[in-house]
Amino acid sequence: MIFGAFERLVAFRYLRARRTEGFISVIAAFSLVGIALGVATLIIVMSVMNGFRHELLGRILGLNGHINVYAPSGYMQSYDDLAARIRALPGIVSVTPLVEGQALVSQNGIAGGGVVRGMAADQLANKAIVAMHIVAGSLKDFHDDRIVVGARMAERFGVQVGDRLTLVSPQTRDTPFGSIPRSRGYRVAAIFDIGMFEYDSSFVFLPLGAAQAFFDMDGKVTALEVMIPDPDRDLSAVWKEIHTMDQALRLVDWQDSNASFFNALKTERNVMFLILTLIIVVAAFNIISSMIMLVKDKTRDIAILRTMGATRGMILRIFFLTGTSIAVAGTFACHPLGVAFAANIEKIRRWLEHFTGNNLFAPEIYFLSTLPAIVEWPEVILIVTMALVLTFLATILPAFRAARLDPVEALRYE
Repeated sequence: MIFGAFERLVAFRYLRARRTEGFISVIAAFSLVGIALGVATLIIVMSVMNGFRHELLGRILGLNGHINVYAPSGYMQSYDDLAARIRALPGIVSVTPLVEGQALVSQNGIAGGGVVRGMAADQLANKAIVAMHIVAGSLKDFHDDRIVVGARMAERFGVQVGDRLTLVSPQTRDTPFGSIPRSRGYRVAAIFDIGMFEYDSSFVFLPLGAAQAFFDMDGKVTALEVMIPDPDRDLSAVWKEIHTMDQALRLVDWQDSNASFFNALKTERNVMFLILTLIIVVAAFNIISSMIMLVKDKTRDIAILRTMGATRGMILRIFFLTGTSIAVAGTFACHPLGVAFAANIEKIRRWLEHFTGNNLFAPEIYFLSTLPAIVEWPEVILIVTMALVLTFLATILPAFRAARLDPVEALRYE
């Protein structure tokens, strides 16, 4: 055993400060609270950042293709043959022809921009993120001139299943009265709510044929949406195989199209980790301060222990155990609290909103309608280990200073 019974006895005796040592005890208490808060806060914030990335990635990749294939001219003709060839490649889950464009959505005197995406009914039904989040209507009615819209768009325009929405295309058509925008009314077949504000408030799904007619793209599509089993893997092999079919094709994967978004999320995560780690660093400096003051106060005791036969190693271990006890107590006291808080953060958020009457998590700002959190145990272990290492290192200097005290010199000036 590293620490003997005598060393543990003296160390824990020093932790129970007398009234004359109250100030030292206060500093030690603040050190313990600082470590506990730092560990708990780091676990909570990192769990929320993990949840953000997981939820956003799941929704973005669930609604958008892992790789989008574009023609150099902007429109793709005779796309069926190319789609079949890509679909035959190993590791390809699906290939979906798309017609996508911007349109003005209007109804009940309200107008706003929207993203119109045309695709076959069976392909939309195969998108689990849409099919599993239908809150009104049915995808079985998605045909002819029926559309599927997001819940927040439906709420904004005041429409329900069966109501009409008017779409106005930026393209114009020539008439005897001049060029006027293309517009057409469509009935709402279903409403989805996937929990991501950007998609729920702006996406409109049209059947492929209706979208081609609306954008005047008879027999053409804007892109082929390619889905693979694991979008996190290296996509270079798939890129190479598709390029061998036609060197002129332009390929854009999800990492390129969302690079700025996920890079910003990663940078924010790293910065938050660094800033919150400073809480633990400050607590570690508090431990140094309290331990140096304790060594100064116990100079006479150290000298007496040395004259009674205590070695420098024993003195070192006594004060090391005193300081690390604060670190271990603070770390292990609040890391379960941090894990529990992160696991129930959405319930806590709703309770705080109900209690304060304020919206603490606006979906139009944070993109998601719920506050996600995913506790990753390797990360929790890393945070706990980092806190222990920092605080252990902070204890070494005062412990060495106590061990190097000369008992003769200490008693001479007491």
